[in-house]
Amino acid sequence: MSNLKKLPGLLALALLAACSSAPDFTPKPKGYNRIDLPPHRYQELPAGHPYSFEYSKEAVIKRDSSYMAQPHWLNVYYPRLHANVQITYMDVQRDRRLYNKMMEDARKLTGKHEIKATAIDERILKTPSGMRASVFELQGEVPSQFQFYTTDSTHHFLRGALYFKTATANDSLAPVIEYVKTDMVRMLNTLKYKN
Repeated sequence: MSNLKKLPGLLALALLAACSSAPDFTPKPKGYNRIDLPPHRYQELPAGHPYSFEYSKEAVIKRDSSYMAQPHWLNVYYPRLHANVQITYMDVQRDRRLYNKMMEDARKLTGKHEIKATAIDERILKTPSGMRASVFELQGEVPSQFQFYTTDSTHHFLRGALYFKTATANDSLAPVIEYVKTDMVRMLNTLKYKN
């Protein structure tokens, strides 16, 4: 009987000992994979297009093989980063209707991301050659985080859009997105149309 009277006291003592000896738990902060990015180095687009620009030496130029591709549509593909900058080009031939359609299409393609975008910031950049470019930065889990278009309003219309061939969340891709955005701005700053 005396052993039974001691049991609740021993249980309480064991419980106290277990509680006091447990180490404090502190959750670790959320981490992301480390992505080592190469230095920015550039090369000139090979001849044969009505435009030229500098693009990253980490990228390869591929012809757009989609069924609706025009002759001078390109993919600036980064094999190591699984990133692709789609370049579409149209000679608007002094046709005001075609020019307006291209402008409308560029805005529609950006607007399609409004469903998932938390913000779409538009800026107008002036390039060293005096051209203006509309640049769109999209925030949130969108398939294209950075887009631009530029035109001389008489002959040339060029649009670029960044896409990734991965399901990785955009916050994890942030360093890669910034890296490729820098290269896209370089494309714009070195873009020249040929007459």
